[in-house]
Amino acid sequence: MKALKKLNVKKVAAAIEADAGQTLPGLREAVAEAKAGQAGRVHTPEQVVARRRGRPAGSVAAVSKEPVKLRLDPDVLAALRATGDGWQTRINEMLRASLTLAGRLG
Repeated sequence: MKALKKLNVKKVAAAIEADAGQTLPGLREAVAEAKAGQAGRVHTPEQVVARRRGRPAGSVAAVSKEPVKLRLDPDVLAALRATGDGWQTRINEMLRASLTLAGRLG
């Protein structure tokens, strides 16, 4: 934090904008906040380990989804999983698009 106290906000912002090749709105304010120690949240290793997976406590999805069991052919499942994280969400999107095209979903 000592190094940030000596930070020249104008020089840093000018260098970043020169690299970007354009003026960046709010950059000087963000750099000033970082200098003042107001930007970002620092997590200790203990806090990172204690953090739980999934949605943060208290957050509520606008529309809840229902868990179902679905039997798929192995090659279809492998192809979907091969698309990486979020493959289950993409299945939902594919089914929604198919049903919309078929006129069964508005």
